[in-house]
Amino acid sequence: MHVTFTDEELAFRDEVRSFFLDELPDDIRNKRMQDVVLDPEDQIRFQKCLFKKGWAGVNWPVEYGGTGWSAVQQYIFATEMAAANAPGIVAFGLNMVGPIVYTFGNEEQKRRFLPDILESNVWWCQGYSEPGSGSDLASLKMRADKVDDHYVINGTKTWTTLGQFADWIFCLVRTSTDVARRQDGISFLLVDMSTPGVSVKPIITLDGDHEVNEVHFEDVEVPIENLVGEEGKGWTYGKVLLQHERTNITGAARSAYRLRRLRVQASKSIRGANPLAEDRNFMRKLAAIEVDLKALEFTDLRTLAAVASGQAPGPESSILKVKGTEIQQMIDLLTMEAAAYYALPYVRDQYVLDFPEIDRIGEGAETKSSLHYFNNRKASIYGGSNEIQKNIIAKHVLGL
Repeated sequence: MHVTFTDEELAFRDEVRSFFLDELPDDIRNKRMQDVVLDPEDQIRFQKCLFKKGWAGVNWPVEYGGTGWSAVQQYIFATEMAAANAPGIVAFGLNMVGPIVYTFGNEEQKRRFLPDILESNVWWCQGYSEPGSGSDLASLKMRADKVDDHYVINGTKTWTTLGQFADWIFCLVRTSTDVARRQDGISFLLVDMSTPGVSVKPIITLDGDHEVNEVHFEDVEVPIENLVGEEGKGWTYGKVLLQHERTNITGAARSAYRLRRLRVQASKSIRGANPLAEDRNFMRKLAAIEVDLKALEFTDLRTLAAVASGQAPGPESSILKVKGTEIQQMIDLLTMEAAAYYALPYVRDQYVLDFPEIDRIGEGAETKSSLHYFNNRKASIYGGSNEIQKNIIAKHVLGL
């Protein structure tokens, strides 16, 4: 996509580019280039670098410590961050619960929670899905019963990403069943993960990683002041948060970076074989993804413009979520095809005892391409499954 930047925007682009070149810690840069998963400490250290620069709250209003950037500035920042292969921001605090607190929270909640979210002093996770409530989120059953000056919550949340590191969790809970609509009995609560009765059970995914969890709540007492907004209005707040999440899931700049790397890989001849760039069928599939990505970038810019003007992302966030995740998965598939037999799953523990000199097989990160493929199959499910998003698009965009 070709965007004409003003002189001020070009200067901003150069500043962002220089920041990632000079301020991204070398050890984090090296881990990213070697496709090593960052430790939580590394992620926090990177986000604190952004905070020190004043760039942590990319989509936050200035009055709460945010950047107040225009849509074009946000686009430039995302593009340059991806081009530098810098870590993505852990979304749960800065991009998800933060906007809910500054939009719907009271002044005391804003003073209490927003500074630590902005500075990445607190790690947040999301408590939405339950073992029996995923795409049909309004069927959630985790109870929050009011007793004197607190709620007592019981139930289970599942697929809780990075919950093993979290200090706090924001939850949708059922505070009433005596309602005409299931959605009207849902509230939005903030819960300290160190509260007695909270326990975290790991879920190991197909790629062998511990990324998601089940979080169990047994007679957990939560102060009433941790209720965001009005009781029974949590569904409204949760929908706004999901719109922010779906916009963040899009990952257009990351996909563009991955496609550039794939083109470079396709141009190389490995061990005398003809480069993939000479394979017309492979290049046809690569070009088709690039066409879809161009369209996605335009839609992403329109959504950023709406957010920058003070609006929450609208139903177009569902379009972004569907196409963004489909493109990510197509890139995964093409990357695995390019890796060929090097894409066979590689688990270092299988080799290190017999062959301690082996650290990596194949070229670069190719040996992890199948693991990324397996892991990223979930992208079309989380944040609201793509099937549900198509229903939203049909109703709110097409008017069907």
